[in-house]
Amino acid sequence: MMAVVLAVLVLVALPAAPDEVRAVDTPNDDGGSITVMWTLSADDAALSAYEVVRVAEDGDEEVVAVLPAGVSRCVDEGMPDGRAFRYRVNAVLGDTLRATSALSEPAVSRAQWFNTRRVNVLVALLLFGALILYFIGTARKGKKLFIRRIAGLDAVEEAVGRATEMGRPILYVPGLAAISQISTIASLNILSEIAKKTATYASDLLVPNRDPIVYTVASEMVKEAYAEVGRPDVFRKESVFFVSEDQFAFAAAVNGIMVREKPATICLIGMFWAESLILAETGATTGAIQIAGTDQISQLPFFVTACDYTLIGEELYAASAYLARDPLLLGSLKGQDWGKLVILLILVVGSGLLLVSGVKGLEFFRAIYEFFSVA
Repeated sequence: MMAVVLAVLVLVALPAAPDEVRAVDTPNDDGGSITVMWTLSADDAALSAYEVVRVAEDGDEEVVAVLPAGVSRCVDEGMPDGRAFRYRVNAVLGDTLRATSALSEPAVSRAQWFNTRRVNVLVALLLFGALILYFIGTARKGKKLFIRRIAGLDAVEEAVGRATEMGRPILYVPGLAAISQISTIASLNILSEIAKKTATYASDLLVPNRDPIVYTVASEMVKEAYAEVGRPDVFRKESVFFVSEDQFAFAAAVNGIMVREKPATICLIGMFWAESLILAETGATTGAIQIAGTDQISQLPFFVTACDYTLIGEELYAASAYLARDPLLLGSLKGQDWGKLVILLILVVGSGLLLVSGVKGLEFFRAIYEFFSVA
């Protein structure tokens, strides 16, 4: 009789179990997760926690999450794709009392082909791609595309001509970073265009390098530039050379070149660090025309102070298109500029939509804002 009474007391004390436990493959992911959802227990306010239990096909069970009362959703991550799992949720009251739900239907995790929450990115990609293709086509038809003047690049022709008249070399330093840096790639593109001009005027060009790979690429680009303008005989292999991988040893060597060779023009274009002011100040003492350019914000003040012309930020990336006037480069540059304008307009319009979305009757503006917002 006593055992029956205890059993009745336990049944009375048990909380209501969660209901409608569902397990589904997590949408818009790269696989490896299952989302579990359930209806809260009728005794949710009194519960201590919810236990989410994963049940494998062979019957093995594992508690994958312990969540506070009021939570009705859990993402089970780190799952193997292609295997079916079922789930149940326990309503926990105190330390020992648990009410167990029924098992969910089996769920299998898989990688998704497309993330529907990033449709805005697809729209932006198609729009910007269309803009770039349009302007490339326009440039190839011979239509002149406006690009604002960049004083530092306009001075290149004058600088090369000055070096030719004075019989002095042009010193070009393509930065100290590796070839993987975008600023180094941009600098090498500018070097190629300057090399074409030095080849045309038969001026001496000196290109010291800190990185061995950058040295190899720079040498080939200069050689190709000389051949492209029909002056391969003027190219000297020793004009592009490797100095040292040590930062300040390289800076000291370049300073020595400046003092000994007295170049008429010095180009410091690429990525620079603490040696930027050392190089720029030494170059200024030689009386050379100095053209600098970098995307390192911390070094720009030194170049602006000590150099005659400075390419600031994105002017460095636009330089190759500005100098070469190649339709492909010009069209890409113009398309990117219009893309930035579109982004600016979206930000302005989105901000306005966000302001009015809180007004009663204008809630639909929030949906438009959320579509254009980055997920």
